[in-house]
Amino acid sequence: MELFAVLLVVALAWWGLWALIALAKKAFAMLIFLVLSGAAFGFIAYGVGFGPEGSYFALALFLIPLLILPPMVRIVTEYERGVLYRLGRMKAVLTPGLNLVFPLGIDIVKKVDLRTFTIDVPKQEVITKDNVPVLVDAVVYFNVFDPTLAVNKVADYVKSTSLLSQTVLRSILGQHDLDEMLSKRAELGVLLQRLLDEATDPWGIKVTAVEIKAVELAESMKRAMARQAEAERERRAKIIAAEGELQASEKLTQAAGVMGTQPQALQLRYLQTLTEIAVEKNSTILFPLPLEILRYFEGQSKPKS
Repeated sequence: MELFAVLLVVALAWWGLWALIALAKKAFAMLIFLVLSGAAFGFIAYGVGFGPEGSYFALALFLIPLLILPPMVRIVTEYERGVLYRLGRMKAVLTPGLNLVFPLGIDIVKKVDLRTFTIDVPKQEVITKDNVPVLVDAVVYFNVFDPTLAVNKVADYVKSTSLLSQTVLRSILGQHDLDEMLSKRAELGVLLQRLLDEATDPWGIKVTAVEIKAVELAESMKRAMARQAEAERERRAKIIAAEGELQASEKLTQAAGVMGTQPQALQLRYLQTLTEIAVEKNSTILFPLPLEILRYFEGQSKPKS
């Protein structure tokens, strides 16, 4: 009987330790449950162990604290929250740390991760507004801001957000031209983020960003765009060359007007040209002569009658 008394004291002390933990966590309902259940256990164990029958079957009662008390512990990490259901009804949200719940299936805890999730949206085939088929790959970033809504309003918030992202991606990008899709990725990402955030707000989900990673085109479309870009570059080159010719002709016209007023200026220009081309020793120099000089020599060569 001395062994039974020692075990009874240890069991009641074990029960009291859990009651102190419940008091420290300010779980008063749990504290009352532990106090009453501990008192009932001690009364029953004392009556059975020290009763007239004195059966050793009473030692089996000491398995009750080991089977009931440890499963009452729920540890919630810093990045999680626990949604507590008591008899099927939502009771509270468990904060990070050690928490006590009622055993035997009375309380059920569902943990929700509050960290940012990343969804790699599968490649979606989109028909743009100008009837161009493209494959679009995107990434969605979101996190849970209300654990109760994420558990109560949607069965699987990660899968639901992923499927909704695919639908919104095809719907919105199909309303824009290919040029807008390629040049305005940031603006389209902001638009997709806003629409997804509004749609997932009733689920307790906050969509923080949507990034369009890649827009893949068919090979024929890539070749057509390359030809278009090449033609555009040729057009710009021709325009630049034409503008250069126009400016050069204007300057030459002005120079000719100045030289026409002074014949000596034209002769000085001839001499300057000779200086410039005489640098190359293998050059053939053609020096123009006025026709008046040639006619003068022609007249001198004719015999006088």
